[in-house]
This record gives sequence, structure tokens and C-alpha cells, in this order.
Amino acid sequence: MKRTFYTEAAYAIGIAALALGTALMEKADYGMSMVVAPAYLIYLKISEYLSWFTFGMAEYSFQALLILILALVMQGFKRKYLFSFITAFIYGNILDLMMKAMALISGDGITIRMICYTSGLVVCAIGVSLLFKTYISPEAYELFVKEISSRFGFDINRTKTVYDCCSCLAAIAMSFLFIGFGRFEGVKLGTVLCALVNGSLIGICSRVFDRYFDFTDALRLRKTFE
Repeated sequence: MKRTFYTEAAYAIGIAALALGTALMEKADYGMSMVVAPAYLIYLKISEYLSWFTFGMAEYSFQALLILILALVMQGFKRKYLFSFITAFIYGNILDLMMKAMALISGDGITIRMICYTSGLVVCAIGVSLLFKTYISPEAYELFVKEISSRFGFDINRTKTVYDCCSCLAAIAMSFLFIGFGRFEGVKLGTVLCALVNGSLIGICSRVFDRYFDFTDALRLRKTFE
């Protein structure tokens, strides 16, 4: 028999898993995911001048900009956009805590880095698959793709691919433009590997969850997030 997994718990665990996975990949320094890379570059650049500016701050600031762009494209601000920013804000603060925890891990040898990267990749996939099971507004990245594809009748998978490519190109351009980056930052071999396997990993995690759990709402709040 399948066990009950509340969608609200899936949201909380999913956000924490995403933050932990992102911090692990940052620790590995093999490259961030294409989606996160622009915000990571903003963090690297601004933190050179403002030491208190964190990766988490860069994340929810960049996602706020995405939500504003989305509202302009959709010609209106929906309630779900506000909840999406709240999700980004929560994620950003948890990410900063995870980054501090990763700083306690000593050593930067290839073994440690590979373990961190592989673990981060898997944990992020688990986080995303759990967020797919909840009704609570996701981060701006996922919301942007979902809303644009729905508004213009585009295939959501193709829209996601186009968004990922644009995000990757933006990160590459930012890495070139930001003075002081003598090499690629954020976009590395690990970014390419993540792009190739991330979709499959998320699919595997989703199938495993569906096999063992029934996702059910514990609270009557679904309509609030529509």
C-alpha cells in the first residue's frame, strides 16, 4: 500500500532539498545549473563590493526581476506571482544557511568535489520532483516557463529548453562582461552535464515517489494559489 505524503510537506522538503543541492554544487565548483547561473554570477560580482550580499539575496532579487518581466508580458499581476516571490525568498534564506554549512566542510580535493557535485545534482532533482507534487507556487524560474507556455500555446518542454538556453547564454555573456572574471564562472563542464541528465533524474525521482506515495493536500488552500 502507498503511504500518504502531504503536498505541503512536499513543498517544504522540496525547497530545502533545492537549497542543499545548489549549495553542494557551488561547493564542488564544477558549474551551476543553467537556471541558477545568472543569479550566481550576480552574487559573485556584487559581493566583491558588498560583502554582506549573499547568494540567496541574488537568487530572490533576480527572481523578483523575472516576475516583473512576466507580469509585463502577461499584462497583469496575478496573486500566484506574489506567492512565487515568497517561495524564492524562503529558498534564498535557506540557501544562505546551506552555504554556511558547506563552508564547514574542509578540503577541496577532487574526491570531495565529485561527491559534492553528484550529491547536489541528485538532491536538486529530488527537490524539483517534490515541488511538482504541490499546489503551492513554485520559484519564478518554473512559473515563468509555465505561464509563458500557457499564454502563447507553446509546448512547455520546448519553452523550458528555450529558457534554459537563454539562461545559459546570458550567464556566458555575464561571465565575459564582468570585469575580474578571467575565465568562465558559473557555467562549466558540470553545467553541461546537468543539462544532459537533470530531466531524466527528475523523471526517475517522480516515478519513485508515485510508486510509493499518494500525494494529498492536508490543508484546503489550493484555490488560494490559483
